[in-house]
Amino acid sequence: MNDTYQTISNYLYQHNVTLVAVSKTKPAQTILELYNTGQKDFGENRVQELKEKYEILPKDIRWHLIGHLQKNKVKYIAPWIYLIHSVDSTELLMEINKQAEKSNRIIPCLLQIYIAKEETKFGLDETELFKLLDDNTNENLGNIRIDGLMGMATNTENEETVRNEFRYLKSLFDITKSKYFPNADHFKHLSMGMSSDYKIGMEEGSTMVRIGSLLFGERN
Repeated sequence: MNDTYQTISNYLYQHNVTLVAVSKTKPAQTILELYNTGQKDFGENRVQELKEKYEILPKDIRWHLIGHLQKNKVKYIAPWIYLIHSVDSTELLMEINKQAEKSNRIIPCLLQIYIAKEETKFGLDETELFKLLDDNTNENLGNIRIDGLMGMATNTENEETVRNEFRYLKSLFDITKSKYFPNADHFKHLSMGMSSDYKIGMEEGSTMVRIGSLLFGERN
């Protein structure tokens, strides 16, 4: 695992892309081994599993919630989560803000965009994205910070389909940046690309990739 990790992490570092190691279902010891090689960003899908790992692993790990987040689960991760990738509604954004305020912190978030041709995936469409931003421009959401967008491409071997979906997401990122965050240095993350398509994601402008199976030797 270490040789593969070093190859991938060095490649991403050269291109200024952040590696989020997808550690869902992996035992704490396996995560610790990767942590000890220098990896600090880890991504989990489920709040309960994430919470259990947070409690027993080093506290300087930067935990990313990359799976679908239910409003009633936000309170369990609000005190320490590093970045939530999967905000897909105004209601969820408001709940994150509420729980962040209780924890006296600002929680960075990415807005998840639906770009795939699969009903099993979550996310905002283009109209919903701009409505959410329009509606919340003047809202009192002082304890959240929108740092960018996230999306998952269709699970297909057709690289052109994946590339077009990523390219579309990058165009939404650019529009959102120029219209809503023109002077905000924090709006800089475009989380797109996983084990099977991260190089395409990078070619289309990704700044953050979520890789599990290539690092841990299993399908994630």
